[in-house]
Amino acid sequence: MYIDPHIHVTSRTTDDYQAMQKAGIRAIIEPAFWLGQPRTKIGSFQDYFNSLIGWERFRASQFGIKHYCTIGLNSKEANNEALAEEVMELLPLYVCKEGVVAIGEIGYDDQTKAEDKYYRLQLDLAKEVNQPVMIHTPHRDKKRGTTKSMDVSEEHGLDPSMVVVDHNNEETVKEVLDRGYWAAFTIYPHTKMGSERMVEIIRQYGAERIIVDSAADWGISDPLAVPKTAKLMKEKGISEELIHLACYQNALSAYGQSGQMKETDWLNPEPIDQRKKLSGNTILRGGQTPQIDGDSSSDIVEN
Repeated sequence: MYIDPHIHVTSRTTDDYQAMQKAGIRAIIEPAFWLGQPRTKIGSFQDYFNSLIGWERFRASQFGIKHYCTIGLNSKEANNEALAEEVMELLPLYVCKEGVVAIGEIGYDDQTKAEDKYYRLQLDLAKEVNQPVMIHTPHRDKKRGTTKSMDVSEEHGLDPSMVVVDHNNEETVKEVLDRGYWAAFTIYPHTKMGSERMVEIIRQYGAERIIVDSAADWGISDPLAVPKTAKLMKEKGISEELIHLACYQNALSAYGQSGQMKETDWLNPEPIDQRKKLSGNTILRGGQTPQIDGDSSSDIVEN
């Protein structure tokens, strides 16, 4: 079994869900993030947050995957300060909803004053509601931004054990681990962290507080990055114990601190019944036979 604790399934297809379930992914976490172009109205944030706790949670369940999410104002859109102020008023309505396991992904992009302001406000919110935090580290000037992310988190009194620092690489991992944070790694084609490099990270540092995720989104990315990396680890001689920690248990331990994520959620799941609807909507289209656990007449064709 695997957990993908950072994947933007709003932008993925039902084929991806089927492939993920078949590959052993049993639970996923979808962080709130930007959609490829800036939002311009508060209503678009509200509709997006509603989809994370509503439709996407339902859609995942129809393929036997337990869906959780994180809620936050992403660093890129924090630079629109007028809109960011409105989002900050909206966040308290969502951060304690069922299935929300952290405040995130938050942090720095260009490391501007506006990003710093809203990062700090959201750290305070996380502390107030006793939620874990998912930090997005910047793609440019990453080492400085990662150090600053942790410095500011500590200024605001957060326990490092409640904070997952994501998008790490060889340049940042030692400091993140040495300071007691969870260190997550995005396995992304051509950028961020590849599977081969991830194997070497595990060889060097072990798997304590290390988390593997895909961050698959609307760009060129791979929703099977976690099981593929686990397979490569096994082929390269990494022990089952370390693979289990990095690709399953550590994510459960980190985000389980929210009280919203429990292993029994997917070990004892409700049977799949694609006849179900959410607000009158179904994942099926006309003429398709629903998948019902125990019923072999479904139209679903395995990839």
